[in-house]
Amino acid sequence: MITLSYPFTEERIRALKVGDEVLISGVVFTGRDAAHKFLHEGGALPPGVNLRDGILYHCGPVMMPQTDGSWKCTAAGPTTSIREEPYQAQIIRDFGVRGVIGKGGMGERTLAACRAHGCVYLHAIGGAAQVLAECVKKVRNVYFLKEFGSPEAMWELEVENFPAVVTMDSHGGSLHQEVFAASQAALAQRL
Repeated sequence: MITLSYPFTEERIRALKVGDEVLISGVVFTGRDAAHKFLHEGGALPPGVNLRDGILYHCGPVMMPQTDGSWKCTAAGPTTSIREEPYQAQIIRDFGVRGVIGKGGMGERTLAACRAHGCVYLHAIGGAAQVLAECVKKVRNVYFLKEFGSPEAMWELEVENFPAVVTMDSHGGSLHQEVFAASQAALAQRL
């Protein structure tokens, strides 16, 4: 396992290759459809929020308000990433994102942005939302809660040893493309 700690520098990210298993520690921001569309259309990040050298997690976490005004994360599973394909390349470029966590992979535009700007796509385990929530040590803040609602809000999370696998790297490698090509070849042999 490779340990990645915030800030996630370009040098450290470019050293990763498809298939590398990582444990992520530090600050991670969630972002789903509403946040991606908002930023893509020119919306500004809230004051104090900086995605540069950061990781954006395609996740709509389940949060429980605490009596002291804080939040506790009870589920933090990845959501399907391909929905963000129309927006992701621009967000990687414009905001200096170094990593995107999700499930299912992304398309050619995102892969090209990863190569051009030093970013990786990290696959998290679907169906393990409660286990992944245990890696969330603190909910530092929430943004756009009123505007987007809880699952679509941008949650600022402090994570420790969050497990993921690099499935798209900054060298143009894509495990998703490799699996698709192998599946096509196997299918062709059977037809």
